[in-house]
Amino acid sequence: MNKIAAVFPILLFILLSEINPSQAQTDVASVQHYGKPFTHVPDRRDVVIYQVNTRAFSKAGDFKGVTARLDSIKALGANVVYIMPIYPVGVVKSMNSPYCVKDYTAINKDFGTLDDLRALVNGAHQRNMAVMLDWVPNHTAWDNPWIKNKSWYLQDSIGNIVSPPGKGWNDVAQLNYKSAAMREEMIKSMRYWILTANIDGFRCDYADGPPFDFWKEAISSLRKTPGHQLLFLSEGSRTDQYAAGFDYNFGFKFFDNLKKIYKKDKSVLSIDSLNKTDYEGAANGQEIVRYTTNHDVNGSDGTPLELFGEKKGSMAAFVVIAYMKSIPFIYNGQEVGTPYRLIFPFATSKINWSNSPEVTAEYKKVIAFRNNSKAIRRGALTSYSNADVCVFTKTDGKEKILVLSNLRNKKISYPVPFSLQTEWTNAFTGAGNKIGQVVTLEPYSYLVLKQ
Repeated sequence: MNKIAAVFPILLFILLSEINPSQAQTDVASVQHYGKPFTHVPDRRDVVIYQVNTRAFSKAGDFKGVTARLDSIKALGANVVYIMPIYPVGVVKSMNSPYCVKDYTAINKDFGTLDDLRALVNGAHQRNMAVMLDWVPNHTAWDNPWIKNKSWYLQDSIGNIVSPPGKGWNDVAQLNYKSAAMREEMIKSMRYWILTANIDGFRCDYADGPPFDFWKEAISSLRKTPGHQLLFLSEGSRTDQYAAGFDYNFGFKFFDNLKKIYKKDKSVLSIDSLNKTDYEGAANGQEIVRYTTNHDVNGSDGTPLELFGEKKGSMAAFVVIAYMKSIPFIYNGQEVGTPYRLIFPFATSKINWSNSPEVTAEYKKVIAFRNNSKAIRRGALTSYSNADVCVFTKTDGKEKILVLSNLRNKKISYPVPFSLQTEWTNAFTGAGNKIGQVVTLEPYSYLVLKQ
């Protein structure tokens, strides 16, 4: 905490839990800006997000372990690093969840110091990668200093502060978004990290919990932070999140649908429907973030290898995510084909970074083509899918890309529409490829062609 003391010369931040909450609010609001705002935050249409679970990422489970692998994240092709909650975890009723926040403006000592976080952010910026922090707005730990302000929390009929109703999250206390003072302090606390650590945005946990008008107020206010271009990811599915100002909604429905395609032979054509419903309310490049794994489903549902046909099948799914109509999301360890789950609370499961270098090479290849193709990132989508194969073109000006991805564990003969029966070039090898009336695709194989 001595590093934070340098920011607050009069008052040590460690004492916040013992002082009047109004004094803490003044201190947070007066923090000075550290460093220079990052000027290369990518256009929201061009983002590739890489999720860091700090506890599982390295043997030490700290910020330094992440900083040491920034070159590898960059080489993968990611340009936004999203870090799971960095804050101290509550002790009262605790399950050691990183989403049980004891102090919104402090760092979990297990991860390191403020200087360690700054070094991570600086290192990412030097490699032209933006950094998003995980924000937990719906609830706090029971021993968070805010608990002294009882009106800031939801209460039952006899005045007891309660956990989020109907969720079973008994380790946390539900915030009350009818409290103007709490909302103001929430926004100040978010701005604190923009100023103190020079971060570039937030992934907002359970964003469907807080109301629309809060998000509209918060995002509008934070975007006015001088010099900063910020990205906001809603871990939510409400269509009004786009109107509130989020750049992205989260692809819960796509993930669930993808599991049904692989496990229950649901029609691949169902993706076309999601490409419409997921984007209701989106405008000006706002997008949905899609994934084959993240910190939640990796433990509860299974790894991409378990869910999506081992290495070949999970890559066929990722090609659809990366190229069709979404922002691709990679969870740490996915790119080395981690064959085991990273189990909550993530303190013992560690990633073996030497596992499956051939999987890493394929992820790099797929992401590199996305990063170099404006048609893939921003082009107009036309779907030609059938029940088994996801087929589509992406077009931007004279650049046209054709993608065929077999999402079945069997050989499929795909009847090619007449308009696609022409000369193409393999996007990865440069070899010519004349497409006729039928294309035969091996189980879980994909083909990417360009004109």
